[in-house]
Formats: sequence, C-alpha cells, structure tokens
Amino acid sequence: MVYKIRIRRQENRKSDRYWQEFEFDGSENSSVASVLNELNSRSPLKDNSGNIAAPIGWECGCMVRKCGACAMLINGLPRLACSTFLNTLRGTTITLEPFSKFPLVRDLIVDRSILFENLKKLNLWLDSEAYMNPWTHEPRYQSARCLMCGCCLEVCPNFHTDGTFAGAIAAVNAFRILNEEQEATHKNEISAEYKEKYFEGCGKSLSCHDICPIRLPVEELLVRSNAAAIWGK
Repeated sequence: MVYKIRIRRQENRKSDRYWQEFEFDGSENSSVASVLNELNSRSPLKDNSGNIAAPIGWECGCMVRKCGACAMLINGLPRLACSTFLNTLRGTTITLEPFSKFPLVRDLIVDRSILFENLKKLNLWLDSEAYMNPWTHEPRYQSARCLMCGCCLEVCPNFHTDGTFAGAIAAVNAFRILNEEQEATHKNEISAEYKEKYFEGCGKSLSCHDICPIRLPVEELLVRSNAAAIWGK
C-alpha cells in the first residue's frame, strides 16, 4: 500500500512553518512511529518533489504505549504514534502535526514541561508514609498509569500554557496523592491549590475522557479527586 505522509515542519518556533510530503510504500499494519523511523532511515531523505529533506524531528521512548513521548496530531486528532496504525486511519493520506497547545521545539516535537510544573504547583507529592486503603487500590493504580502525554490537554477548551488551569492530567494524578497523604496540613495545601488550579476552571466538557490513548477512567478519577479535595470524602 502506498501512503502519502504529509508533515507540518518548522525548524524552530521562530522560523516559518511549511508542509512537506513523503511517500511510504509499506504494510497497512505499520504504526505511524514505524513510518517515521523508516523515513528517517533513508539516506538521503527526499520528499515527493525530489528535494533532499532534513531528518524529521519527533520524539519516542518506549514505543509500546508506556511513555507518551510520541504524542502528536495524526489526521487532526491527538494520538500516540506508536499505537496508531495505518489501517485504522481513513484514506491513504496521513497528516502529522505537532500539538498546538505547547511551545514548539522542532517539527513534531513540543515542550511539555508545563505538565510537570503544574504538578509541582499543586504540591503533588507525599509528606508522609502513604496510606494504602485496599478499597482504593484500583483507582490509585489507574491514576498512576497516566502517561503525561498531553492528549487530554490538547483537546481541552479550558487549557492554555499561559493560564492557571492545570487540566485533567493534574486532576488524574491528584487523586492518588490525596488518597494516600496522611499529613493534614499538606493535604489541605493540595486541596486549596487543586480548587484554584483545576476545580474552578473545569468546564466539564469531558473531551479529556474521550481522547485518552490508554483509556484511563478519566471521568471517574476527576470525580474522586473532586470529592477528596473539595468535599473531603
């Protein structure tokens, strides 16, 4: 099967953006990540016009849907390149773009450090020995599975990197800490920051729940975090 891979490229955030197209003749069972690897293995890499192109900038880590590094817009939707396969996409033209909500680094690479900074601002760490309630083992486990990929924030109408709203990633991770923290003062600090940086800014569109690439029970975790932080339950 011959596919046209259409990539939005940009050398850095200050340079002009442009589109470049490449041909991929391979299995429809290939992932987008394997397509990018194959393109970058070409020496030289040439686009469909015969021009020599610089290697495509993109990130990857585990390649097995565990790290979230390869998140990008694939045919307009935030997805993981390692777990998005050509046979699940419509047509033979595949469009790849970087996330729009985060500062661009190069090509398909963006700076998502704001995700970790927001967790710090919410004080999401333990100041005490973790309290392990067996009744909440499953939701705590689900909370810990979050890849920090940013897909949920890319589709969130309330999240902007220059705003104070921390988004679903913060709320999903907050449940685990709120449930395990035994030090009352620190737990109250987390709750106060949570109310300001998540609860009061959430429009409850729940687009975050629908887009999660590993199908976390996002809505359930948001409800649990709200209950723990706002109502102390």
